Amino acid sequence: MPPVEIRDAALSDVPPITAIYRHAVLHGTASFELDPPDEAEMRNRFEAVRDPGFPYIVAETDGGRIAGYAYANAFRARPAYRWSIENSVYIDSEMQGRGIGRALMVELLARAEALGFRQMIAVIGGSSHKASIRLHESLGFEMIGTFRGSGFKFGRWLDTVLMQRALGDGEDTLPDENAFPGTLYRPKTESV
Repeated sequence: MPPVEIRDAALSDVPPITAIYRHAVLHGTASFELDPPDEAEMRNRFEAVRDPGFPYIVAETDGGRIAGYAYANAFRARPAYRWSIENSVYIDSEMQGRGIGRALMVELLARAEALGFRQMIAVIGGSSHKASIRLHESLGFEMIGTFRGSGFKFGRWLDTVLMQRALGDGEDTLPDENAFPGTLYRPKTESV
């Protein structure tokens, strides 16, 4: 793996993140989007992940190039799901196969666990996306299901693969509802 620094993503990283994602949308099945979002939309998405406190990280080469990025976001919007998050990881097309995805995922898992999350769900576009499936398996994710033919892109039907990994105590202990992420969906009370 080339030397990379894994760090918090910043707003200034949105242009290279947009370029990486654009390529993934136009040439791959990791995302089921058909039209790549522009930089303004990617900035909105970035802020929607970072503002509530979810982890969003980048891998930066010693030359300052963003080689990839990863983030975790709410798995579902309902409050009962607040201890479960969904991960996303995208690597620059010229930097794939060099261990950058693994480095990002290891850091993302550590940060998500430190925040108190208990389950991470991977939603992988296409059962033929073997590199992503192998990466997740090597990090302790288990296959939990496949939605057959759930997406249509590039003139063919694609499966959606679901994988899951427990974080920390997983489901073995009760969470602290007074700490993050327990407070994520707490109704705001008006002060008098």
